[in-house]
Amino acid sequence: MSKFQLAIDGPAGAGKSSVSKEVAKRLGLDHIDTGAMYRAVTLQGLRLGIDFKTETDFTYVEDIDIDYKNNSIYLNGECVDKEIRTSLVANNVSVVAKQKIVRDKMVFIQKQIAENSNIVMDGRDIGYNVLPNADLKIFLNASLEIRAKRRLKDIQATGIDIELSELMKQIQERDEKDSTRKINPLKKAEDAIELDTTNMNVEQSVEAIISLTRKRDR
Repeated sequence: MSKFQLAIDGPAGAGKSSVSKEVAKRLGLDHIDTGAMYRAVTLQGLRLGIDFKTETDFTYVEDIDIDYKNNSIYLNGECVDKEIRTSLVANNVSVVAKQKIVRDKMVFIQKQIAENSNIVMDGRDIGYNVLPNADLKIFLNASLEIRAKRRLKDIQATGIDIELSELMKQIQERDEKDSTRKINPLKKAEDAIELDTTNMNVEQSVEAIISLTRKRDR
């Protein structure tokens, strides 16, 4: 495949990370999970005891080192794949992600990574903000209950116990925060193709996107 950039957006639990990772693997493209980057920034803030209600406290992001390699996220040189998936991080990441200083730095890093890359990048503002000229844009979605069940499986795999009803509530609140924030909110790019994965497993979702990719790459 010649140089190709694929942008995948969608709400929490839509399957962006797992689907994007597999699509990238099969097409021989790099994969960047931008949501993991914001979670890593949140994790660092929690470790530093930052008051997330105080905008001036977010200057810590200026000295943070975020890297994404071999499908793992690194915070100041430390792999934090497991640490960023806790409920504490999940409950605070929307507050962190809406801060201009945070988004400016993360988007800068994301654009730098993508500048000369064949890439699959997933997040919430990729199609219209980070990669507005992407060759193909996909907006993944699914019902709230299905998204919560998928996320519950991932969380339980880390040894954390949480009720489905509570997780549904958290995801619904996250949707509201992400879609209403003033800076780079969650939204579908005008030229994105929406793919509802409610009744699709990961394999079916991957195949659907690869099919769209091959059509676009002709």
